[in-house]
Amino acid sequence: MPKDRLEAFSDGVFAIAITLLVLDIGVPDVGESGLARALLQQWPVYAAYIVSFMTIGIIWINHHAVLANMTSINRTILLLNLVLLLWVGVIPWPTKLTAEFMRTGGADERTAAVVYAGVMAAMGVTFGAMWRHATVGRRLVVDELTDDEIRRSTFRFRIGAPVYLLAMAVGLVSAPASLAVIGALAVYYLLPGGGAIPHPGERGSPCRDPCTEPSD
Repeated sequence: MPKDRLEAFSDGVFAIAITLLVLDIGVPDVGESGLARALLQQWPVYAAYIVSFMTIGIIWINHHAVLANMTSINRTILLLNLVLLLWVGVIPWPTKLTAEFMRTGGADERTAAVVYAGVMAAMGVTFGAMWRHATVGRRLVVDELTDDEIRRSTFRFRIGAPVYLLAMAVGLVSAPASLAVIGALAVYYLLPGGGAIPHPGERGSPCRDPCTEPSD
């Protein structure tokens, strides 16, 4: 299967998942306190929406970069990509779960936070497995991707799982703090100096051997 078919299908799932998030931002019930206060009381909905939107958007950016660094795809990549999209597609559900129960508090709030972080952890592990399969033995990657870049990116992928597990543990104590951990990790994967996967076009003209300056 050509890479463009895989990318087009994936883009469709990303677009649907990220659009579904906004449907959970409903019009609040206005009591005697007025609309302004009712809107402020919906802050868990906004927080969960922002974190999930950032996460899906940044996954999409790095997903595009990962595919751009591949020369071809095989059946294993197709299957891992399907599992990745499974978790991406389900993100709106724990987002709504977390937003709803953060407004009520208690044990249910913490349970929702653990479920949310667990879905993110599964997504991160699957994405990392996809990258690992493509890069082991330089199986499917372009020549422009150096061995050092592969090692750095692999390490960055490995950071995600323990941080998501940390978010699950934090969720047992505080749902807002767990959400903050996940949001911070999303920002990390956006930063070029952090966990962002470089696109081939962003490298300039790398060379494996010592480069020589062009002569006049």
